[in-house]
Amino acid sequence: MNTLALGPSWLDPDYLIGQFGLLGVLVIVFAESGLLIGFFLPGDSLLFTTGLLVTAGKLHAPLWLVCVLVALAAIIGDQVGYLFGRKVGPALFNRPDSRLFKQENVEKAHEFFEKYGPKSLILARFVPVVRTFTPIIAGVSRMNYRSFIMFNIIGGILWGVGVTLLGAALGKVEFVHQNIEAILILIVLISVVPIAIEFLRARSRSKKEAAAGGGEGQAPAAGNAPAPGQRGRHAKR
Repeated sequence: MNTLALGPSWLDPDYLIGQFGLLGVLVIVFAESGLLIGFFLPGDSLLFTTGLLVTAGKLHAPLWLVCVLVALAAIIGDQVGYLFGRKVGPALFNRPDSRLFKQENVEKAHEFFEKYGPKSLILARFVPVVRTFTPIIAGVSRMNYRSFIMFNIIGGILWGVGVTLLGAALGKVEFVHQNIEAILILIVLISVVPIAIEFLRARSRSKKEAAAGGGEGQAPAAGNAPAPGQRGRHAKR
C-alpha cells in the first residue's frame, strides 16, 4: 500500500510504520502528546494508517494490543508534558522562537485551555499542535493533578484507541484501500478544521474590538467639548 506523503517523505505514515514498526508509532504518539518537539508529527493519519495496516495484516500485532499500547503512549506523553510544564512554569512564555518552537503555539494552547478548562485535555487530543502544548499549559497553570490524570486518561483512550479503531474498521472497505491517499488528506483537513475555525473567530473578535476601540476613541473627543452652559461658568471664573 502506497500513501501520499503530506510533507517530507520521512513524515509519511506508511514510510514511518514500514521503517520503525509499532515501536516507532508508540514513540511518535508519545512525543506528539507532550514533548515540545513533537508538534509537527503526523498523529491522526499515523494512527489511522496503523489500524488499517493491522487489519490488512501488514502490521503483525493484535489490534487490542496495539490499541492498549497506543493509549498508554498517549497518556504517558501527556503526563511528561504536564510535569515539564510544572517545572518550567511561566518561563515557557518568555522562551524565544526557534525553528522547532514558536511562541504562538504556546499562546494558542493557553487560549484553548483557558476557554475549555479541564476538558481541553480531551478536546485538544483531536487538534494538531494544540494537543502537544495543552498538557504543558496544564502543568504551567498547576491544574489539579487528580483532575489532570482523569481527563488525560479519557482523552488518551478516546483519541489513541478511537482513531486506530477507525482505521481498522475502514481498512476492511475496499474503497478505502483504493483511495488511501485521499482518505489521509481528508483526515488531515478535518483535523485542522478546529484551528481554522478558531483563527477565523479570533480574527473576527479582533476586528470587532478594533471597531469598538475606534468608536470609544471618538466619543471622548466629542465629549471633551464643554457644553454651552459650562463655557459660561468657566468664563465667569
